[in-house]
Amino acid sequence: MKVYAFPHGGIHFTDPTAPPRKESVVAFLPVLSVIPLTQHAGVKALPLVVAGASVREGMLIGRSQGCGSAHIHAAVPGQVVRMVSWEMAKGVTNEGLIIRLGGSFEQLGKPEERFSWEGLEPREIQQRIIHYGIVEMEGSGRPLEDMFASLNNPLQFETSEPLTLVVRCVFDDPWLVADYVLCRERATAVVEGSIILGRACRASRIIYAVSAREKDLGTMLLAEAQSYAIPASLVLVSSRYPQRNARELELALRSYEKHEIQEKGEKGENLERLALGSLIIQGPATLAAVRDALVLQRPILDRYVAVGGSAVKKPQVMKVRIGTRIGDIFAECGGFTGEPQKIILGSPLSGRRVFEKNLDEPVIKTSYALGALLAKQTGGRVIRNCIGCGECRAVCPVGLDPEALFKGIVVCRGKTKEKQIIGKAVECHGCGCCDLVCPSRLSLSTAFVNAALEDQ
Repeated sequence: MKVYAFPHGGIHFTDPTAPPRKESVVAFLPVLSVIPLTQHAGVKALPLVVAGASVREGMLIGRSQGCGSAHIHAAVPGQVVRMVSWEMAKGVTNEGLIIRLGGSFEQLGKPEERFSWEGLEPREIQQRIIHYGIVEMEGSGRPLEDMFASLNNPLQFETSEPLTLVVRCVFDDPWLVADYVLCRERATAVVEGSIILGRACRASRIIYAVSAREKDLGTMLLAEAQSYAIPASLVLVSSRYPQRNARELELALRSYEKHEIQEKGEKGENLERLALGSLIIQGPATLAAVRDALVLQRPILDRYVAVGGSAVKKPQVMKVRIGTRIGDIFAECGGFTGEPQKIILGSPLSGRRVFEKNLDEPVIKTSYALGALLAKQTGGRVIRNCIGCGECRAVCPVGLDPEALFKGIVVCRGKTKEKQIIGKAVECHGCGCCDLVCPSRLSLSTAFVNAALEDQ
């Protein structure tokens, strides 16, 4: 079976400090949960409860405030202790509600009662997804409501162009192991979620884009999908990082589309049916959440998180309740082997550094990985001048010259020419390939992203 890939740059990334690909471990329920009112791309949700109020598991406690915002629900039952705020990187402040665990659970430990969604119209499915606050459980956490709004005629979902839903099971980064384990343990939920979302968007087909080395996983997902009406197919893509990025994945899928049209067109098949049209790309965690919203009528209460790094005694994949503080999670993994130099939410390649190593910061809907790194893993604090080796140019998937761009930002800051340089910096999508191969330990991609943000 042919393997499709983006054409230029990238790296084959391994990290022995990432957790192993074993079954997930269910984390203890936190006595105190911190439920942030911002777990999405836009403005914070409007709090609906105050200190002293009792909340139920899955209860709506924060209401969406428009574009980029999503509903927030209580992950555990209990009593609201107080409202808190904390500082994050780059001066951003987040707010949340502290809930003390108590009372009975609505979902946990109860038999699952399945709601039949098959008779719902697309608009009704959309409304339920919005009601349960489902967001893309990676990146910035874009609400699916915004994705629906971006489609032509969002209420009726009518478009002349075909629409393809892409299920992104691309594991080009070892820190994506939580999504891998989720796919293995909840394959039926991921597939049913893709069918539900495909119905909501009136997708003409579904593609399971799977890393080539995980072909058996792709075969399993495709077999699950065969019982549904929406046509589904499996496409094997490269495991070279950053293949999972939307731009790189689309390049690979357009190559697949061209190959299919050429090959099957020669056999006289309908070429129009082979066109992918517009692509909607979603990860397995998001699709499992869509399935739970429609089938179990529940919001996002927990998520799979990969916990590891050189400072963690027992790296593992954990099923963690939203709002669990990262200090509690590290403690459940045996604590630290030494003083962490850096704590990161997400992959060390592209994740967000936890400000002041704040162990009270909680897991949110988009927290797919959590790492604590010793100085030896971060390269220490030694940063040298660029030696002009050109390694960064060889690995950039966008085709930039990171060396020249970095020097230009440093030299031209505050000058007229800076506008031209920032124009190129905007093209960087922060994959971190250049950072990883730089022998001088320069934070190249961070400099580019910061330069682009300063210009906004």
